[in-house]
Amino acid sequence: MTVGIIRFALNGWIEEMYLKPGFFFTYAGFEWVQPFSPLLMYAWFAFSGIAALFIALGLYYRFSTILFFITFTYIELIDKSNYLNHYYFISIVAFLMIFLPANRYFSLDTYRNPALEIEKIPAWMINSLKLQLGIVYFYAGIAKLNYDWLINAMPLKIWLPANAGWPVIGSLFDEEWVAYLFSWSGAIYDLMIPFLLLSARFRPVAYFAVIVFHVLTWILFPIGMFPYVMILLTLIFFSPSFHLKIIGFLKNLLPVNNVKAFSTPQAFTAKKLILFVFCLHFFIQVLLPLRYLLFPGKLFWTEQGYRFSWRVMLMEKAGTAFFYVTDPVSGGTDEISICDYLTTNQEKMMCTQPDMILQFAHFLKKEYQKKGIADPIVKVESYATLNGSGSRLYIDPNVNLSALSDNHFSTRTWVLPFER
Repeated sequence: MTVGIIRFALNGWIEEMYLKPGFFFTYAGFEWVQPFSPLLMYAWFAFSGIAALFIALGLYYRFSTILFFITFTYIELIDKSNYLNHYYFISIVAFLMIFLPANRYFSLDTYRNPALEIEKIPAWMINSLKLQLGIVYFYAGIAKLNYDWLINAMPLKIWLPANAGWPVIGSLFDEEWVAYLFSWSGAIYDLMIPFLLLSARFRPVAYFAVIVFHVLTWILFPIGMFPYVMILLTLIFFSPSFHLKIIGFLKNLLPVNNVKAFSTPQAFTAKKLILFVFCLHFFIQVLLPLRYLLFPGKLFWTEQGYRFSWRVMLMEKAGTAFFYVTDPVSGGTDEISICDYLTTNQEKMMCTQPDMILQFAHFLKKEYQKKGIADPIVKVESYATLNGSGSRLYIDPNVNLSALSDNHFSTRTWVLPFER
């Protein structure tokens, strides 16, 4: 993650995503999360990167995990237009690691204080990370069991031909059967890989599949450091002896202390609290991806319950939106120049996500209230296309969005139904 944060800064994304915009799409309940001044924003990223490095080294581990979780999650909460499942996953794992004694063996903390060193921890602590990875894979697989993915091979049928320029095998990406092969094998991979990794017999083959899958996705799609994170984190499925062999090799290169026995009465008390926190965490993790079942309509269209549910790269969606603000007293109407308020990426994300369209309408309401219009009418003419379906009206153009409440628990009746 340290490398990822350095990469983020060098690409100018801190400026582009967190300093340049004049408006941010905040999450419900986290409206108070706002970017800092430019200097403090860069410092915030630096703190996050240094904390990630210290976690890897096992140096001031507890403080570093808390600092990384807070700084990284805060960054991701600033603007939902930057949401990625990958970032959500990193925040979750960072949260779990706060409670795990990952610094109690072969770390700089134990080098500084050998009394911290232990050789055994409860199995459920290791298994918690396996379970978190298993939830991600399994729900990602369940999400692929839909008509577009399996029967139409969408959106891979759209995405793969973009790589037809590859040498030697590039022409294959123009073949329709390759899109179907990738779709079906991707679904089978996600559904089966956590179970294969649990089996000592199939683990080597399964891990080879993990490497092939993530390297291939890294080559085909711009998803940053995530493939490397998943390849390395999946090593948690391997046996203690496997990890001890690696550590043993490194021990020959580095000065480390001998292993000592584990467990004190204080640790037993702490384990009960941690166990409770973990049970609550996984209870939420199991239920949260299923909340979409509470809402009618096509999930990929309404996007109610889409985020935080491990639906990874499942759709090709694009849209446009034209906002109009009317003064009900004078009857005058302004067409909004979106680029005056949003960056290109924010506009792109907003045009396909109804809650962000509504949020921007509320922002426009406040802007025009500042200009002396007490109750402006905000409407949108928006069009979207989903998995090659063709462009169609997305939001009811007759609805005054400024009068709607941003209630995430009620059905978005102002989103027009998706019909093929």
